[in-house]
Amino acid sequence: MRQYYQKLAQNIVEYACEIKPGERVLIDASCVDTKFLKILVAQIFAAGGLPFVKFGVQEIGKEVMKNMTPKYATLKTQFDLPMMKEMDAYIGIGGTNNVFDDSDIPAKNMQIYSTHYVKPVHFEERVNNTKWVILSWPTPGFAQSAQISTDAFEEMFFKVCTLDYAKMSRAMDALVALMEKTDKVHIKSPGTDLVFSIKGMKAIKCDGKMNIPDGEVYTAPIKESVNGVITYNIPSMENGTRFDNICFHIENGKIVEATAGANTDKLNEILNTDEGARFFGEFAIGVNPYITKPMLDTLFDEKICGSIHLTPGGCYDDADNGNQSAVHWDLVLCQLPECGGGEIWFDDVLIRKDGRFVAEELLGLNPENLI
Repeated sequence: MRQYYQKLAQNIVEYACEIKPGERVLIDASCVDTKFLKILVAQIFAAGGLPFVKFGVQEIGKEVMKNMTPKYATLKTQFDLPMMKEMDAYIGIGGTNNVFDDSDIPAKNMQIYSTHYVKPVHFEERVNNTKWVILSWPTPGFAQSAQISTDAFEEMFFKVCTLDYAKMSRAMDALVALMEKTDKVHIKSPGTDLVFSIKGMKAIKCDGKMNIPDGEVYTAPIKESVNGVITYNIPSMENGTRFDNICFHIENGKIVEATAGANTDKLNEILNTDEGARFFGEFAIGVNPYITKPMLDTLFDEKICGSIHLTPGGCYDDADNGNQSAVHWDLVLCQLPECGGGEIWFDDVLIRKDGRFVAEELLGLNPENLI
């Protein structure tokens, strides 16, 4: 296991964050093997960096969230925002022993935390002003949500996280170029027929520099151009609740009807967080060859080879469509044959069918060419 830990730490420090001498690095960790944290800290020192470590415990964090108020969240921001502004890099590593552990935290507490803390500290400051990477840790609870054994999950996890991201990055260049010259996007799948424009928007490749695992190219739809219906076929955990078969009806960019079976009311509570939560801030195409099934973890599921995600909520500064929100919820539609298949069309040209690229310039992104 040590050799996996060493390779992962090296990947984070040397490739993802490119830590330079004198740079300050915040490690924000919970439910992580301290043996790995020790190796990571040593790797940062070896690169000349200065590591600062916050180590949380899931049970304690939950107790805080159960008592969250606007005043407390604002005070927490006053403490943590200046620290974040002093950092050159951020490494967030989180695990959970029970993906449903937050299910009894009131939704209003989650909204307070998102609005008064997450948005200013992470979405506005950390995302836009530091080199950052986010990583989910392979706990037994994580393996259980993926419905595989702990040993098999760990083997898969480290294979995914130590992928040759430099090779993937080169293959992504063609998709970036194509997206940046595309106007109309048309997504077709069972329960989905959606059209929107990405004209003039920047396309960003996620190649192991911000998330591990990684493997997506994202942009943002023109805010009011989205029209049609989308049904997400990958389950999603949000605020301690599992959502299945989320369906949005969209008119002129806005979600006018949202359903999720028995959790429809909870879904609409999230979408009512603020005005921007009913518009979209990101459109992305997943390409990681080792991720082929959902694991009930967004960092993995949004990279499923053959997937897309269309994200209600705030946009990123580097693909700015003007939509601002405390929400940024990456919901995934998989178009692999076992998920029902589907098509992506760019300016009336088919570029991907049933999860496999068919456009000549994009064939390098098919799984067999990335492994």
